[in-house]
Amino acid sequence: MCNGRVAGLLTDIGTEELGHMEMICAIVRQLTRDLTPEQIEKEGFAPYFVDHTVGIWPQAASGTPFSSAALQAKGDPITDLHEDMAAEQKARTTYDNILRLVDDPDVQDPIRFLRAREIVHYQRFGEGLRLVLDDLDSKNFYAFNPSFD
Repeated sequence: MCNGRVAGLLTDIGTEELGHMEMICAIVRQLTRDLTPEQIEKEGFAPYFVDHTVGIWPQAASGTPFSSAALQAKGDPITDLHEDMAAEQKARTTYDNILRLVDDPDVQDPIRFLRAREIVHYQRFGEGLRLVLDDLDSKNFYAFNPSFD
């Protein structure tokens, strides 16, 4: 990152996102730890169970496992910050959808917390984008990569 303040912001948010993953894993573990084989099969959890028992395996709701291919980076601070903002909006929407489907307060409360943090992250990435754009000179009105051009 070409701007030191934004680099610090990215480190802070990245560290917090790892904590978010830990919270989601804890929720999934609490929801699955006492399932019987019959419940696992009845609820459609059998294919997952066969591969992972009730261990945490990061994947999308579609069953697509997490891959580094899901990470987007162009090396252009402007492009990457826009991508980060979009990722926060997508995460917020995912949490909104979970809240529409879940009625367990022990799941809803941490999901509401995580949703609120995604909004904060979106705002922080916007601040970072503004800082990067403010560093551009007046001839860079197309906002091309200040690291190289």
